[in-house]
Amino acid sequence: MSGVLAERVARTLCEQWEQPRATSPRASTDTPLRELSRWAARLRPQDVPCRVLKLAASQVLSQIASIRAGLAHPLGRKLVAAFGHPMQRDPRAAAGVFAALGSWLNLDDTAYAGHLSNSTVAVPLAFAYARKLDGLSLLTAVVAANECAARITASATLGPLRGQSAVHTHLAGAVAGRLHCDRAPASQWENSFGLAFAMPNWPLMRAFLASDARLFNTFTPVRTAMDACDAAAAGLRGAPDIIEHQDGFLARFATVPLPQAVAKGLGSRWHTDTLSFKMHPGGPGIDAAVDCAAEIHRELGPVSPHDVAEIVVEASLYTLFAGERAAQYVNGPGSPLGALVLDVPYPVATTLLTGEFSVDDFSSPRLDDPDRWELASRVRLEHDTDMTRELFLSDAPFGEAVREAGPLAAPWLRGFGGDELVDLIGDLGTAGQDFSRSTKATGARVTVRLKDGRTLTRGRLIPVGAAGPDTRSRHSEMVREKFLAVGGSHQVADTVGALHRMRPGGVRRWIEAAFLD
Repeated sequence: MSGVLAERVARTLCEQWEQPRATSPRASTDTPLRELSRWAARLRPQDVPCRVLKLAASQVLSQIASIRAGLAHPLGRKLVAAFGHPMQRDPRAAAGVFAALGSWLNLDDTAYAGHLSNSTVAVPLAFAYARKLDGLSLLTAVVAANECAARITASATLGPLRGQSAVHTHLAGAVAGRLHCDRAPASQWENSFGLAFAMPNWPLMRAFLASDARLFNTFTPVRTAMDACDAAAAGLRGAPDIIEHQDGFLARFATVPLPQAVAKGLGSRWHTDTLSFKMHPGGPGIDAAVDCAAEIHRELGPVSPHDVAEIVVEASLYTLFAGERAAQYVNGPGSPLGALVLDVPYPVATTLLTGEFSVDDFSSPRLDDPDRWELASRVRLEHDTDMTRELFLSDAPFGEAVREAGPLAAPWLRGFGGDELVDLIGDLGTAGQDFSRSTKATGARVTVRLKDGRTLTRGRLIPVGAAGPDTRSRHSEMVREKFLAVGGSHQVADTVGALHRMRPGGVRRWIEAAFLD
């Protein structure tokens, strides 16, 4: 796209909101994957509402912050020693390193459905830099990748894999992110998706929680996707019905398959609207608990472990589920990072002591502080049924899938939380047609009981940065703070709002400034 044309399109996009476009009925020969491929291959900047492009710009800066955090961690430096710096010549190799560095500290952004940014930002960054694309093309590639990855992930959300363990998200995100940058035809998209999903990745939880293999949770599927794109470009064909076929992806990866989610509302129902920005590292529910602990610290000041009788964290079933799995592996400073990022007591204790929680708290010398572990031993998790119901009433991470499935969701709900969860959830209503008012209610309530008899309690239903009204109005401010907190330059943070107007040379310089300081 020429600089003049990019300037004109950007001005038009930000002067008026695009009206939703009607989608044509699916032809009898279409599969969901074929329809998605045709739509994504044709997606252009003028098709995307301004608010969605602005969310994508914040998403890019937020994920760059996550990648920078990964680069600074000792394990990230080992990854770079093995596979090279992300700013390397081959964009396929760079994409894998970008993806890995941004994912494993759980500082990556999420949406309905999936931990999207690890591939949907990482891959467009690598290829926009290599292909010398302008800023509007980069942002449109990110949106295209979001929409493809989120829809395919949504189709299998009611399955055994969730959150970061649903690594198949990145097969879709990486294929779409690369092919949109390459302006590939729809047939190549379809074959690339088909080949990438021929052997989808399934992580083993033992390795995921107990070893450094977590660093590969996006690296491996992104590299698989790069091979699939190369193979499709050379003429290899994938199965166009690989998603919904009785011997296909959903048959193995979904307890309740939702193939209709793959192409639902293309051009009018933007999954990018459901973005949640991670302001703290850690897994489900940690964000809200850390937010609450920070509020208590501001009122109480630093606490001594010897002054605390107990700390109770009330949260949804999702937070308890992840925390209980991680607790089996967390036993102090030597705990594996894969489990530690899902642990609730350690980040809550750290925040009560210091007032904040960052990626530096996952490495020495902070991780070795005995006061943190002493205080963490006083943390107890409890289930709050109201928070669980609010979790499912929100769109992400599960609510919309349960509404889409209707009564058919019962087996998955029963497997996740027993008959009690089925009764608690009840009827959530019908699936939505629009995500512009999306929410993600992964709440928590923290109560600190001191030995002198005082009790302080703080609660939050939607964490800072999660999808909701506050994030929709302040996302650019939030991600700027996140980026600067990991040492990012003010120059990069102050110009992300102009990314959609940058010409190719400006985009390359901006990416270099983000990573080569």
